[in-house]
Amino acid sequence: MPNTSNQYDLVVEQCRNLFTKKMSDYGSAWRILRLPSLTDQIFIKAQRIRQLQENDVRKVDEDEKSEFIGIINYSIMALIQLELGVVENPDLSSEEATELYDKHIMITKELMENKNHDYGEAWRDMRVSSLTDLIIQKLLRVKQIEDNKGKTLVSEGIDANYQDMINYAVFAMIHLNE
Repeated sequence: MPNTSNQYDLVVEQCRNLFTKKMSDYGSAWRILRLPSLTDQIFIKAQRIRQLQENDVRKVDEDEKSEFIGIINYSIMALIQLELGVVENPDLSSEEATELYDKHIMITKELMENKNHDYGEAWRDMRVSSLTDLIIQKLLRVKQIEDNKGKTLVSEGIDANYQDMINYAVFAMIHLNE
């Protein structure tokens, strides 16, 4: 698994670099977004990836990778919002936001390592399109949990779904980079 860990870190580094640059440009304006808004942003990214995978013609010059990066970064923002709550005005410095980013990616990577151990890196035999479908499935689950006001009877919480989406998106990026 050391190779997976290194590949994971390289993808996250790319995502984190974009996150910190956008923090410089926009500050923490995203802190005002409620969870359903972040979920919808991730959903738009996932649907765009699916369209890119199914259509031969592209009218916007963006590829799947940029959309997977968006899924990862919006999911981290959602995890931060779950932890801190939504605010009326941006309230995080770039340093604070980056520390929170690092904290949540570390927790999410640890989850990946544990699941990877138990599942034997089964994702390596999956197609990127299947990983996309799993992200969309997780999004639909999150939307249902949000519609249920966060209540579940037997299911894992929203945070676990965001973490899974991050990990699926990282796996897709690893595949696309190979």
